[in-house]
This record gives sequence, C-alpha cells and structure tokens, in this order.
Amino acid sequence: MMPAQKVSGPKGKLLFGNYFEFDRDPLNFILRCSQDYGDIVRLKAFNLEFYLLNHPDLIEEVLVTKNKIFIKDKGLKTRSSRRLFGQGLLTSEGDFWLRQRRLSQPAFHKERIAGYGAVMVRDTTRMINQWKNGEVRDIHADMMRLTLGIVAETLFGTDATANAEVVGNALEIVSEQFSSQGGISQLLDNLFPTPNYLKFEKVVQRLDEIIYQIIDQRRAHAGDRDDLLSLLLKARDDDGSRMSDKQLRDELMTLFLAGHETTALTLSWTWLVLGQHPEVERKLFEEIESVLGERMPAVADLPRLQYTDMVVKESMRLYPPAWMIGREAMEDCEIGGCRIPKGAQVLMSQWSMHRNPGYFSDPIRFHPERWQMEESKRLPKYAYFPFGGGPRLCIGNAFAMMEANLILATIAQKCRLELQPNQKITPMPSITLRPKEGIFVTVRKRQEFKV
Repeated sequence: MMPAQKVSGPKGKLLFGNYFEFDRDPLNFILRCSQDYGDIVRLKAFNLEFYLLNHPDLIEEVLVTKNKIFIKDKGLKTRSSRRLFGQGLLTSEGDFWLRQRRLSQPAFHKERIAGYGAVMVRDTTRMINQWKNGEVRDIHADMMRLTLGIVAETLFGTDATANAEVVGNALEIVSEQFSSQGGISQLLDNLFPTPNYLKFEKVVQRLDEIIYQIIDQRRAHAGDRDDLLSLLLKARDDDGSRMSDKQLRDELMTLFLAGHETTALTLSWTWLVLGQHPEVERKLFEEIESVLGERMPAVADLPRLQYTDMVVKESMRLYPPAWMIGREAMEDCEIGGCRIPKGAQVLMSQWSMHRNPGYFSDPIRFHPERWQMEESKRLPKYAYFPFGGGPRLCIGNAFAMMEANLILATIAQKCRLELQPNQKITPMPSITLRPKEGIFVTVRKRQEFKV
C-alpha cells in the first residue's frame, strides 16, 4: 500500500476543503473519489481530516483487525444524537458498550427472533387488506408505518399500540432533524437552542415519557412475556447486575429507531427496483407461488424462498440503507501502510463499495442471480457489508433480514405494485438513504394479474 505522502484526493477550497463538493452531492462525490483516487482517498473539511477507504481489506482492518483503536465518528456525537440515543449500542464505546452488547445479545438469537415471524406476517396482511385495488400509495410511507408497528410489538408487546400515532408523528420530526444534520445547521444546533432543536427536544421528551412509562409498568407487572423489553429486563451481567432504567431507555430508543427505518428503507428500495425490472418480479412471483401456493408465509419457509432472499440482498447492494459508516482514530496508526493521524475520520461507504466494478460485474445492474453465481462466492468479505462488520456488526441483522423477506413474500403473494410513471425518485443520504419524494405505486390485487 502507498505511503502517506502519496495518498491523494480532490484538492478542495481553502479553509472549507472538500465540504461543499461533498455536501452538494454526497453519493456521486464518494463514487467519483473511489474511481479517481484509488484505495485510500484523503479529504478535508474545515479543520478535520478524512480518509475514504475503497478496498475490502482496508475496511476489514478498521472494523475487525484494529477495531480497538477506532471509535464511532463525529457524526454520532452531535447534540441531537447524544440526546436521542444516549449511551445505546449505536453510540456507546469501550467497556460500557461491551457490557450492553453482552446483555442485549441473547434477545437477538435466531431461535428467539423466529417467534416474531407470525407478528410480521399478520401485520403485513392487515395492511394489505386495507389497500384498495387500483389505488395509488406511497409505498415508502406504508413500509415505515408497517415496520414501526412491528418493532413496537416485538420490543414492547402490545403496550406501545395506544401511542402509535403519537410515536409516528414524533419519529417524523426526529427524521427531519437528522436529515438536516450537516454543516451550518449542525453547528448551530450544537451551540444554541435553535427552533429546530427545541422542536426536536420536545418530541424526544414525549418519546421518553412513553418509554419510561412502559418500563415502569413492565417492572411492576413482569409476567411471562417474549418481547425484547422483557428479555432486556431479565438480562443479568456476570456480577448479577441488571440494566438501569436509563440504560434500558437508551437501548430501546436505539432499537426502536434503527429497527424500523432500515427495514422500511430496504423494502421501499426493493419495490422500486422490482417495478423497474418486470423479469425479476415475474421470477419472484413464480417462486412464491411454487413454495407457498395460497398458504401464508412462515419463518420455516425462508430457506426455500431463495430468490426472494437474493432480491433483498441485491436491493441492499444498490440502495444500502446505511450508505456510509465512519470511525475516528484514537491514536496514530497505519491502515494498509498509510499513516492515519490521531483524530482523523475514516470513512467506509457501502454505496461506493457495493457499486465497485472490481468486485461486482455490471455493478449498476439489478441482478439478483449474481448471488448464486461463482462471483459471489469469491467476493471479499467487506466488498458487501450492508450491516457493518466486526464486533459492532448490527445486532439486529438477522431480525432485519427475516422481516424484509417475510414482508416481501407476503405482499408479493397478494399484490403487484406498479411504479407510477414519470415520478422523481431521489436517494437522499442522511444517516440513512431515504427516497426524498417517496415512491408511489399502483396496487394491483392478485386477482387482477396472473403470474
């Protein structure tokens, strides 16, 4: 690997560095950098130094081999992030993070989460039954509502349903706050109680009230429940200690937000690419009809729904909900022979890696079959990393994949969703990759079309 002095990148402006280029069009800027400057790209913004990594081995070095000398990047240390997530798994570090991860992990064992499959299929079926044949819907909004309801029930049991509308409205404001987290607006929010931040603070207080009330009720009436809150309440560390209410609140808030939006985005982008590729849609329908017939899907069917799984994987390749992750070096170190100074930010982009022609043939093409080809077997581990990797691999990755596959199969069994023509669909990179204008489809119930 090249020595530090030969690492290059776009020149940028005096003082501002590459900030405005990145801010104007982050996705294309990252792609151009990865194509023009090689495996390690040096970037600057104001007084911060960034290194963009574009090779799976380098990403593995940061996330796995040398993970102990890196912490989460500054993007998760804003005033809004600290207020919302506290010391949850997404934001905590060191021994405290390790303890919380150890206490939370049993709740996400595959055998445990398999019990939530029936909830996912039931809630999806209820949603479909409310759709009218021929109506136009924003499928992104529908997927957000659906996964919100599912994560509320699997996290809290039925306790959260009474507050569903309040929580949904609050999460919209939270999403708006993080969509605007960049540059001047982030700086102002960190320094002063701006009107946007005060609005955000008010809804977080309301979410706190709801979550703490649920925790209090559950501690008073523990009972024998299978939801994630009950499992977290029962979890004990090696010394017998349990999570405090504040620790529970932080983990529940993290799981609540991360647990519904990422799956909703995966499904939203999947409906987009399916609408653009009728031949893939047809194969999906054929598999579902062959495996399920008229029977509703269940967790036990997932091993046989192989093409369904490939569709989800390929959608996450082209439109990864987590489009970039970052780390901060806690000490001077080397990555791939390149010197990374203490305090530098290291960026790893799923958006650019998943579209890298060095690892994916015809990378812009939506081609689920690639996941059963020899190419995918030779793929370096961190050429495809939609859930991150290393010790901080997303704790809910198995839950998310199970949910996405079951929802996709349930809807595709009963409906075809036709993309509305001539609509503008813009990927908007914030903390997650969202469709800025929504994704509008026409619902065609199963009796109206043939596979």
